[in-house]
Amino acid sequence: QVQLVESGGGLVQAGGSLRLSCAASGTILDINTMAWYRQAPGKQRELVASITTTGRTNYADSVKGRFTISRDSAKNALFLQMNTLKPEDTAVYYCNARNSLGTRVYWGQGTQVTVSS
Repeated sequence: QVQLVESGGGLVQAGGSLRLSCAASGTILDINTMAWYRQAPGKQRELVASITTTGRTNYADSVKGRFTISRDSAKNALFLQMNTLKPEDTAVYYCNARNSLGTRVYWGQGTQVTVSS
């Protein structure tokens, strides 16, 4: 089992920044990819950004150039630096971890990000 705990959400004005953190614990040796997803009210959960153990990253088009994902493998931590936030970024943000086959998938409890206009 892997436990994921997010922190860093909050209320920010449009154009502002936030940094989300995710602390991972448990049996994490075979975790390959970590990612951030978000879910806005009435919408499906969507991928925001992902990063593999080799550092390969992938971003949703809507956040490219504004968000940066990073991980500290030594500390079992995942981060999401969010700059130039927009009201449409308002959502619950979830930390996700999975192994290379996708047979083990874990989710955090989520952290609310609210961007006011």
